[in-house]
Amino acid sequence: SSKSVIKNKYLKIHPKFRLIENSHQGKAFAVLTGIKQAKYDYVIFSDIDLATPIEEVEKLISQTKNGGQIVIGSRNNNREGAPFLRKIMAKGLIFIRNLIIGLKGIKDTQCGFKLFERQGSIKIIEKLQVFHDKRVAKDSSVSAGFDIEFLFLGQKLGYKIIEVPVVWRHVETKNVNFIRDTIETLVDIFRIKMLDIKEKY
Repeated sequence: SSKSVIKNKYLKIHPKFRLIENSHQGKAFAVLTGIKQAKYDYVIFSDIDLATPIEEVEKLISQTKNGGQIVIGSRNNNREGAPFLRKIMAKGLIFIRNLIIGLKGIKDTQCGFKLFERQGSIKIIEKLQVFHDKRVAKDSSVSAGFDIEFLFLGQKLGYKIIEVPVVWRHVETKNVNFIRDTIETLVDIFRIKMLDIKEKY
C-alpha cells in the first residue's frame, strides 16, 4: 500500500516528512486534517498516484505572487490515457455543475493538484456543510463533491482563485467506481445548491 511505502522507505530518507495517520474517512477528511495540521502559509495537496508530477508544483507556487489564494491545477481538455466514456461523463458533469451552481471562470474542479492559502482555507473549512469533518465516508468514495464545495465557498468569500494548466496522465485505480462517484457528485452539487438557497453558507 502507499502508506507502507511512505513509512518504510520515504520517511527513512526524508526525516522532515511527517505522516499523519487517521481512520478511513475519505479524501475530504484527509485533506481537511492536512490543512489543520499544516504549519506554513500555504498548503498543497496532490493525489498519491502522482497523475500530475510533483515537479508541476512550481506552477502553483508562482501564482501566489500574483495574489492567488487558491491555485488549482487544470487538465483542460488534455486527459491523456483516460477512457472515452470517462471523458464524456466528465464533460457532462462540468455542464451540469455550471448550470446548477456556476463556479464562474473555473473549468476543472477535480484535478487532484491544488494549493491553498492556509488561513483562508481554515475559514472555508468552518463553513463547509456537505463535507464537514464529521461526515463518514463509504468504501472507496473519492468525495469529488468536496472540491466543488470548497471552491464554491472560496468564491463566495471573495478569494482569488487562479487556474493553471498542468501535466496530467490517467492512472487506473481499481478501487474507484467512476459511474457511482459521478452520481454521488451530482447529488452533492444539488445539495450545495439547496444549502445556498437556504442561506446556510
